[in-house]
Amino acid sequence: MFDLDKWQEIFYTLKKNKLRTFLTGFGVFWGIFMLMLMMGAGKGLENGVYANMGDFATNSMFVWTQPTSKPYKGFPRNRRYYFKYEDKQAMKDNIAGIDIIAPRMQGGGYQNASLVSRGLQEGSYEVTGIIPEDYKIDPVSIKHGRFINEMDLKGNRKVAIIGKTVYNDLFEKDEDPLNKYIRIGEIYFQVIGTYESKHSQRWGEQQNQTVFIPFSTCQVVYNYNNIVGYFAITAKPEYDIMKVEKEVKALLAKRHDIHPEDEGAMGSNNVGEEFKKMSGLFLGINILVWIVGIGTLLAGVIGISNIMLIIIKERTQEIGIKRAIGASPLNIISTIITESVFLTGLAGFLGMFFGVLIVEGISQAIGSNPSADSGFLNPEVNFTVAVTSLLILIFSGVLAGVIPSRRAVAIKPIEAIRQEN
Repeated sequence: MFDLDKWQEIFYTLKKNKLRTFLTGFGVFWGIFMLMLMMGAGKGLENGVYANMGDFATNSMFVWTQPTSKPYKGFPRNRRYYFKYEDKQAMKDNIAGIDIIAPRMQGGGYQNASLVSRGLQEGSYEVTGIIPEDYKIDPVSIKHGRFINEMDLKGNRKVAIIGKTVYNDLFEKDEDPLNKYIRIGEIYFQVIGTYESKHSQRWGEQQNQTVFIPFSTCQVVYNYNNIVGYFAITAKPEYDIMKVEKEVKALLAKRHDIHPEDEGAMGSNNVGEEFKKMSGLFLGINILVWIVGIGTLLAGVIGISNIMLIIIKERTQEIGIKRAIGASPLNIISTIITESVFLTGLAGFLGMFFGVLIVEGISQAIGSNPSADSGFLNPEVNFTVAVTSLLILIFSGVLAGVIPSRRAVAIKPIEAIRQEN
C-alpha cells in the first residue's frame, strides 16, 4: 500500500541537502549516460564496417599471380605467369572444401579503365569479365533487367550489365536502358541490366563505376585467350577458409611450376580471415564498453551507499525516536532502501533517457547527411540491453541501501536518542 508519510519523509530528506543529492545522483546519471553513448558508438562503428561489406560472402578469398621470387625447375626468378581457365576445374576436383570458384578478368588489365560511350556521352570505367556465380559471392542490387547468365557465357554474347554511376553518366534520367547499346572500345554491347552496389564508401563507389560482361566474351574481346586474371573462391560452411586458401595456393603452385616455398609468387586476400578479425575486434570493444560502463555505475552506486551512511548518522536520533514509539525494524529498513532505490532509479532513468536521445539524434543526423568516407553508420542502443541495465542499476540501488539500513536498525533506541550529531 502507498505510504504517503514515508514518501514525504524521503522527499524532505533529499530536499534538505540539495547539492549532496544532486552530486550523488549525478554519479549514477553519468555512469549509465556514458554506457549508452559508448554502446551507441560501438554499434555505429560496427554498422559502418559491416555496411561497407554489403552482402559479400564472408567465407571467401581471392588469389592472383605475382612475379616469382625464387628460381624453380629451370625457370628464373621474377618470372611472369598466368592462371588458366582449366585451373578452375582442377581446384574443384582436388579441393573438397571449395564451394564456388569464379574466374575474373579485368578488361585492359588490373585497375585499367576502358573507354565506354553511348552517343555523345562517354567515360572511362572498369570493365570486368565475370560468370553467373559471381552473384553468389558479391551480390548487387539489380535495378533494371537481369544479371549475367549461363547462356551469355556459353554464347560469348556481347551483353553488359552496368553500374549505377555508368547508367547515370550515359543515359537520361529515368530512361529505360534495356536493349540499348553502349560501345566499349570499338565494340558494341547490348545492355541487359543495371545494378547498384550494396557496399558503402569507396568500395561501393568503385563498383558502381564498373561494367560487367560475360567472362568468355572478355577473353575474346581483349584477346586474353585462356588466361584468368584472378579467382574468387568461397568455402563450404563446414570448412575453414584459411585451410582452403593454403590448399588452393599449393595446388596452383604445383600446376604452374612455382617453388613450394615461394610465398611471393601469389597474392591473396582472405575475406574470411579479415571477417574473423573484425568480429573479434567488435567483441573486444563491446566487452570494454561494458567494463568501463559497469565500473562507472558501480562507482555511482557506491557513492549512494556512502551518502546513505552519512544520512543515517545525521538521523540517528530521529531513528531512535521512531524505534522508541513503536516503528518496526522493517519500517526503518524499507524507508532507507526506498530512498536509495528512488534516487538510483531516477538518476539512472534520466541518464538512460538522455543517452539514448543523443544517440538517436546522432543517428538521424548521419542518416540525413551520410558521408561516403565515414566508417560510422546508424549508431543505436539495444532497447532490451538498455532496460536490463536500468533494472540492474535499480537492484544495485537496493544493495546500496541494505548496509546503511542494517546499521540503522542495529542501533538501540535509547543509545540513538542520547547520541549527539
